[in-house]
Amino acid sequence: MSPSAASADVEHLDVLVVGAGISGIGAARYLKTELPAKSFAVLEARAASGGTWDLFRYPGVRSDSDLHTFGYAFKPWRDEQSIADAPRILAYLRETAAENGIDPHIRYHHKVLGASWSTATARWSVEVERTDTGERTVLTCGWLFSAGGYYRYDRGHTPEFAGRERYTGTVVHPQHWPADLDHAGKRVLVIGSGATAVTVVPAMAATAGHVTMLQRTPTYVMPVSRKDPVANALKRLFGPRRGYALTRRKNIAQQRLVWSFCRRHPRAARRIIRWVNTRRLPAGYPVDEHFNPPYDPWDQRLCAVPDGDLFAAIRAGRASVVTDRIETFTETGVRLESGRELAADVVVTATGLDVQAFGGLRLTVDGREVRLADTLAYKGMMLSGVPNFAFAIGYTNSSWTLKIGLLCEHFCRLLAHLDAHGHDVCRPEPADPAMPTRPFLDFGAGYVRRAVDSLPRQGDRMPWLTSMDYRGDVALLRTGSVADPELHCSRAGAAV
Repeated sequence: MSPSAASADVEHLDVLVVGAGISGIGAARYLKTELPAKSFAVLEARAASGGTWDLFRYPGVRSDSDLHTFGYAFKPWRDEQSIADAPRILAYLRETAAENGIDPHIRYHHKVLGASWSTATARWSVEVERTDTGERTVLTCGWLFSAGGYYRYDRGHTPEFAGRERYTGTVVHPQHWPADLDHAGKRVLVIGSGATAVTVVPAMAATAGHVTMLQRTPTYVMPVSRKDPVANALKRLFGPRRGYALTRRKNIAQQRLVWSFCRRHPRAARRIIRWVNTRRLPAGYPVDEHFNPPYDPWDQRLCAVPDGDLFAAIRAGRASVVTDRIETFTETGVRLESGRELAADVVVTATGLDVQAFGGLRLTVDGREVRLADTLAYKGMMLSGVPNFAFAIGYTNSSWTLKIGLLCEHFCRLLAHLDAHGHDVCRPEPADPAMPTRPFLDFGAGYVRRAVDSLPRQGDRMPWLTSMDYRGDVALLRTGSVADPELHCSRAGAAV
């Protein structure tokens, strides 16, 4: 797309938000509230809002963070469930959009294919495909805000399994759950041990003949209460808004305390988790074989199980765990490297996500394609050398939305700062090109390691260090200045 795309017959908006999930709805609300004079639209490739919470339909799908911190700071979570199922979260998101007048700004079936920045016009030309008709159009905007998370919506990660074509049963990936799948009374094999697997297993075990969770490596699993009695008491005593604020503060501190303890005292944390697991599992259960990972707590995310439902299913004999590797699929199940065979009528490949930054959006700046691996993340929300582009990526060590809110606040403050100083372009550039770098998502999960070479990187100092600490981000993003010597601002057509 050339600069001429920004012609009079092309619709122009101040901000284009990509994605109508929890991040996009949040961004739209902050824009509408903090910068009411700005024009904006939310482009959503699918036919419905809600993002992950509308896409995922597998049994038991739920949050693994409490909704008092996973919810928005500006909208109290009123449900008595703290660890909530997807329908409740989806209702909350859509209620937020309706209450804040966001729905008229959402354009469904609009998939962003690419965006080209022109410094001469200080505009992005954004190529959009209508997913319902195939029609392609162009919009222009002053700012592009990517709110689509970091994984692919069109497919999940499924490894190549030897002999897969021989298997005569049903194979499903949780990301593409068929509405008509009937597993009642059947033998179910769930391959995986992460958050999805520990959700699917107890949910399916309620009606299946038996569910086996097959894992290569154990994961840390901790029971949490589905309902937060303190939160519900605070809401009764102080009302929904004040009670929510107090609960949110409590849970933020609690998350920080747990994470910090695990990182500083990994041996003690491991012993505590093992003790809790042992109390929840049957007497004599091989805890060290199935629930004692070879890595430290929070090297990868801990899996939360509401009211210990996974352990309850194991105690009741409705579910079991096998730690082994698949040698090959057979006609009736899988054969393991140990020689053991597991028969299954249904195989669920809960084997993870495919990471994809910014929904696969192709970016060019003044005709040069942006290679994400060559960029650095600025304050965890912009890219070096890329003007007027922001993105929303949440925390990996606590509730995603805690950081999204701070990023959206800072984004709105940045736009107001530019307006106040007569600027319409800003571009982050590191003062020290030789600064040491490391992966943007500096996290041990397999889905992150598989994609690390295709993602931006981060530096070793602020503002190029991507913080995973809420308290530090409050100082940086909420109360800290938006002006920065490594953020270069100018007017259209001037050197940046």
